[in-house]
Amino acid sequence: MRTMRSWFRDTTGGLPTTFWYLWSGTLINRLGSFVLVFLAIYLTQERGFSASQAGLVIGLWGVGGAFGTTAGGTLADRWGRRPTLLTAHVGAATMMLGLGLARDLWAVALGALLLGMFAEAARPAFGAMMIDVVPAKDRLRAFSLNYWAINLGFACAAVLAGLAAQADYLLLFVVDAGTMLVTALIIFTRVPETRQARSVTATAAPRGALRTILTDRVYLGFVALNLFAALVFLQHISMLPIAMGDDDLSPATYGSVIALNGILIVVGQLFVPRLIRGRSRSHVLALASVVMGVGFGLTAFAGTAWFYGLTVLIWTVGEMLNSPSNSTLIAELSPAELRGRYQGVFSLSWQIAGASAPILGGLVREHVGNDALWYGCAALGVLTAVAHLVSGPARERRAAALRRSGEALAPVDTSRTPQPAEAAA
Repeated sequence: MRTMRSWFRDTTGGLPTTFWYLWSGTLINRLGSFVLVFLAIYLTQERGFSASQAGLVIGLWGVGGAFGTTAGGTLADRWGRRPTLLTAHVGAATMMLGLGLARDLWAVALGALLLGMFAEAARPAFGAMMIDVVPAKDRLRAFSLNYWAINLGFACAAVLAGLAAQADYLLLFVVDAGTMLVTALIIFTRVPETRQARSVTATAAPRGALRTILTDRVYLGFVALNLFAALVFLQHISMLPIAMGDDDLSPATYGSVIALNGILIVVGQLFVPRLIRGRSRSHVLALASVVMGVGFGLTAFAGTAWFYGLTVLIWTVGEMLNSPSNSTLIAELSPAELRGRYQGVFSLSWQIAGASAPILGGLVREHVGNDALWYGCAALGVLTAVAHLVSGPARERRAAALRRSGEALAPVDTSRTPQPAEAAA
């Protein structure tokens, strides 16, 4: 019992109060993240769109997200983290209801585009705020805890959404919009602005910011590798539910299978930081890419719910290894005055993948075959792993140089540090 209390204190204790408000908002938001999980099924079974049309709509979500993350990163640095988050959440809630009420293909496509733009505009501001308030020594466990909250909410949402979809698909959109508004309320009432004074005055609009990012070959290489990993990972949202539907598995079955992803992360993610602490991040990222590739590659042999569940568990292990290392690297490779923009560029890789993965996946399925899609995912995972091993030393040298130059400012102390009991709450 004492060992468990010590582990819990080491995992959750000493983090700023602002972090726990952000963590709570993440959990609530993800508990209602019904729509994206079931969007492919909704579009093909409820609206009668083809797999290619569904892929196009989901791709437009990603296109909107690309614009949103770019704008969100700039606004987080210039306007502030807090107003950017509030605007993004309220706008996303509005667009979520609009998408649920849309019927024609053009209206659904436009709704997905605008929803992606607002929803993803919050990502850079949220990431920058996390880095602002959490000291560097605590960021690995802070990002791991936040990732744990994301997947706890996701696991519950996947199961509940499968049941709700059988009653009324519109209910998915209403609940999703409601959780976004609750998150906005938490930010409005409990989360202060964390952008530092230096960012408000001398560096509110640093000259050559875009040029700095575009000439940062080390960081852009890291972003490119994340893009390749995301192209594989995001097939679980677009092509996996369609593949399971081809095997006569119901939406509720898909919800239960994909919920295994969140459940495994909830159980295991709290232990991952200790497992990878002190290990080479390049080696961890390479291993993560291989495991994810193998997991998705095995989907070619799946035909029953239990086999699909096994593949989900395998690629989830890779996801668990990938996320904490990615988060700490972004923090260390980002100059303090450009944190929002750097977060936006990294998030852009997810949005490009979000736009490309369903379209490419749909085209490969229709013209080459379902098995070829999953074999391609396995091959891309292995190639990404090799690239991580080659580029890793340059990333670590860059991170060390930033630490020595003092470009990373100390986190903003926006609140007192909670005691372990408060952190647990």
